[in-house]
Amino acid sequence: MTTYGNGALLFRNTMRIADGHLDAFKEAVDRAVSFVEEHAPQLMVNVYVDEERMLAYSFQLYADSDAVRTHWRLSDPYIKAVMEHCTVERFDVYGTPDPDITEALARPGGTPTPGDRVPHFTGFVRLAAG
Repeated sequence: MTTYGNGALLFRNTMRIADGHLDAFKEAVDRAVSFVEEHAPQLMVNVYVDEERMLAYSFQLYADSDAVRTHWRLSDPYIKAVMEHCTVERFDVYGTPDPDITEALARPGGTPTPGDRVPHFTGFVRLAAG
């Protein structure tokens, strides 16, 4: 039996930083993380930048699907600002989000990042960039 909405969710986002956008990407991430730390419901958010490979890794921990919905509602302008400087290579969700969260992540242009994503269920929900 699958149970929804009563477990922690860990998001891992792997982003490819656009050529010539490293500084702007880091500035947008700094603004986003500062906002999230003050206003959004994540239990944890960390972003690691591999400048040599032009990759960034974002880890976000949520108490439940309601916290994800609140984060998306509050942080949408910050998410869009970051996405102006990168593309998603892979998006993993560990845990079992409510079906509407999975559907939003899987649809083209869905929150939180653009691009086609196809959910894969392999013990956790894996959402990969298309």
